[in-house]
Amino acid sequence: MAENTEPARAARTTPMARAGQVGGTVTAPRPTLPAPTSRGGQSTQTAPAAPEAQHDGAAPRQVAVVTGAGSGIGRAVAHALSAAGWTVVLAGRRAEALAETSRLAGPLDPDGPAIMTVPTDVTRPEQVDALFAAVHERFGQLDLLFNNAGTFGRPAPLEELSYEDWRSVVDVNLTGSFLCAQAAFRAMKDQEPQGGRIINNGSVSAHTPRPHSVAYTATKHAMTGLTKSLSLDGRPYGIACGQIDIGNAATEMTGRMQTGILQANGQTAVEPVMDAADVARTVVHMAALPLTANVQFATVMATNMPYIGRG
Repeated sequence: MAENTEPARAARTTPMARAGQVGGTVTAPRPTLPAPTSRGGQSTQTAPAAPEAQHDGAAPRQVAVVTGAGSGIGRAVAHALSAAGWTVVLAGRRAEALAETSRLAGPLDPDGPAIMTVPTDVTRPEQVDALFAAVHERFGQLDLLFNNAGTFGRPAPLEELSYEDWRSVVDVNLTGSFLCAQAAFRAMKDQEPQGGRIINNGSVSAHTPRPHSVAYTATKHAMTGLTKSLSLDGRPYGIACGQIDIGNAATEMTGRMQTGILQANGQTAVEPVMDAADVARTVVHMAALPLTANVQFATVMATNMPYIGRG
């Protein structure tokens, strides 16, 4: 890490984690996305940055971007971060779903953490750039990216998977994650004080695949490579990167597990799931660490899911 950045980074406030609720899938046609909106007594994203990030005249409130924030894990993590005192920027393609995430966070104290929504298609570089430009213009800093937007895609035997189905999963899970990580990395490198944290949403599929999941599994293995490269390249700038591998959180994306899903032995079985809020608490813990410490990889899974051993 750069020596001249450590004292400044150490002075940043570190919020305490509190239990919260907990990304959304990307399957709808790409819409024309509206402008960012905000809550918590804020005006539009063109407001001066300094008053938005300050609280009680103290150090700037920490700012997090959560992609795939319209449902599932993204929604739960956004709520947990907000409850822990973070200002949270919600990103995702569905403006209505982001608004619902914001509403479900409950009434916010005008002097407390804020929530801002920025509809974003993470597969489009210009929209990703616009997201992080809005964060910089509004808050003047970025402390955390939860790189969460993803899709499982259409389950299909390998020989039947179309190029279009393959490409749609790769575009969101891998290219979208790269674009958001790159934009966050640039912001964290250029800001003063320098540094920040990126947490990538992996999967237990980064270790063991499911049948008929080649696109999803390949992208989650690639996410591990992205995490390691970000960790290495971020060292000189105080940018920490970790990955959370999640197994069977109860979301829209995992609904099939509660009705029966194909197993490696060819049978179909119902699998245990866990509350997405348990994932959110882990993300908040990872995010609350000082930049001198990092959870490189964490696995959070339903205890009895068929993952360890032979099921």
